[in-house]
Amino acid sequence: MPVLNRASELQQEVAGWRRHLHENPELLFDVYDTSNFVAEKLKEFGCDTVQTGIGRSGVVGIIKGSRGSGPVVGFRADMDALPIYETSGREWSSKTPGKMHACGHDGHTAMLLGAAKYLAETRNFRGSVAVIFQPAEEGGGGGLEMVNDGMMETFGISQVYGMHNAPGLPVGHFATRNGSVMAAADEFEIIVHGRGGHAAQPHTTIDPVLVSSHVVIALQAIASREVDPLKSVVVTVATVHGGEASNVIANTVKLSGTVRTLLPETRDHAEKRLGEIARGIAGSFGASVDVHYRRGYPVTFNHADETEFALGIMRKVAGEKAVEGNMPPLMGAEDFSYMLEARPGAFVFIGNGDSANLHHSAYDFNDEAIPYGISYWVMLAENALAA
Repeated sequence: MPVLNRASELQQEVAGWRRHLHENPELLFDVYDTSNFVAEKLKEFGCDTVQTGIGRSGVVGIIKGSRGSGPVVGFRADMDALPIYETSGREWSSKTPGKMHACGHDGHTAMLLGAAKYLAETRNFRGSVAVIFQPAEEGGGGGLEMVNDGMMETFGISQVYGMHNAPGLPVGHFATRNGSVMAAADEFEIIVHGRGGHAAQPHTTIDPVLVSSHVVIALQAIASREVDPLKSVVVTVATVHGGEASNVIANTVKLSGTVRTLLPETRDHAEKRLGEIARGIAGSFGASVDVHYRRGYPVTFNHADETEFALGIMRKVAGEKAVEGNMPPLMGAEDFSYMLEARPGAFVFIGNGDSANLHHSAYDFNDEAIPYGISYWVMLAENALAA
């Protein structure tokens, strides 16, 4: 079965919603205008329940099927934008300098709204569909907030699915994989304490710049020499701050960065060794360190049965040749991971074509993908909740 006719008919209307959202981006949990827009649309469509304020500013709509009682399946879209100055040049570019939808959450929201409209019209399923509109994916952990607010229990959600656009993947194509599909994202800060002094008399000091340089190099051994190459890990020192003058050796240097992993045991190992290496290197120079390690989003882990089911729907929408069922995992992170920890489900990617990359100032969601996204959501509902 190809793209649904009704989904194609809805494309221009949904693109209009998407462009409105693109013009009016909001950050993190401060998405109240966006969530109000979403809630009003869901009420207009005739959703049986529309609840706001979940996870602070999230929205959930419930659409009951016409074929009797049954399970509740959740579909999630994220709503927040990024703190980036837009350079796309589109007519619908951001009206707020320094904020833009550079990750396509405007498209995700619009496509799920389109699917909600379709499903509220037809209701050709048993049980219910929960359409979930989440704030603060971009670093705020809005997915965890919604889970902690009891969303799964309140609405009786038994399975949950998410979707993200993918620049470089052709429009009309889909991709996903079973198991770890996106990485856990942790952050660290290492403060190296030395003994400052005159730059012309380094022998009277313990130079934290020298020590931190050795720490940066040594940390790369975690990936290159301590972890199986088939079990991916990334350790990146992204900032180095220390000193204020060219003739003064500072007392301290601060390093910060990120660790990305795909397996729990790799994550545990990287956290343990990062601290051990930093302390060991510093101690060998007579310096000391403070190590602060903060775990962020966990691994986005697709469940086997739900992934296979989602792949079947993608093949119905796009055809066998347009679906990649064993894509390489990505080292980026996604807080839909929290929902997949709470309930079984799958996270998939939909093609955005030859666009600027995610988080780029020239990025724009490709509206040609809308009928494919709507069709995927609708067919997922009607097949997951078949009578």
